[in-house]
Amino acid sequence: MSGRVVVVDYGMGNLLSVRRGLESRGGEVTVSSDPEIVATAERLLLPGVGAFKTGMDELRQRDLIGAITEFASTGRPLLGICLGMQMLFTESEEFGRHAGLNLIPGRVVRIPDCDANGITVRRIPSIGWGALKSPESRVEWSGSLLEDTLEGEYFYFIHSYMAVPDSYQNVLAECDHSGVRIAATVKLNNVMGCQFHPEKSGEDGLRVLERFLQL
Repeated sequence: MSGRVVVVDYGMGNLLSVRRGLESRGGEVTVSSDPEIVATAERLLLPGVGAFKTGMDELRQRDLIGAITEFASTGRPLLGICLGMQMLFTESEEFGRHAGLNLIPGRVVRIPDCDANGITVRRIPSIGWGALKSPESRVEWSGSLLEDTLEGEYFYFIHSYMAVPDSYQNVLAECDHSGVRIAATVKLNNVMGCQFHPEKSGEDGLRVLERFLQL
């Protein structure tokens, strides 16, 4: 498979920085909101910044939900970034309860800011650099999006909600945010997600995008 990739344009993503990141690693990038182009891509990247419901509404208005799920059923590589990762899940509790793409069973919940006694112990949103850690299940990174990543390398995060897969086996890497273990990278077969922004994470992040182009 070549390095061709379609970046989904639904009006809510860092399209320019994602495109530049992919192209810097040899990607042949098409940015599109055309459902046919999305459904027939060689590999697909779903970016995103903003609220879950708004993102799903924008996908729906552009007839992209069916195109993305059709693409996912082909077994070709699909990567969601930040909000794009969260929308891969079954549902979100952000500003109500809202259905997602349901490509990875699980839900999106708010990062808790208080401890069991109701005392605020962490800042929300989580903004800044966090180190990736192997999950307690010790999922193997070889052959995955993180094959070229070392445990402890830092990536850039900005989010108030976190994805919680139904199966812990779908967590590829985690990041600790003031005592809360957050799913930083997830995977179910050909569907993958990064809660962090690889396109904003320097050389380490660009290596993640390069690996995606090789899957």
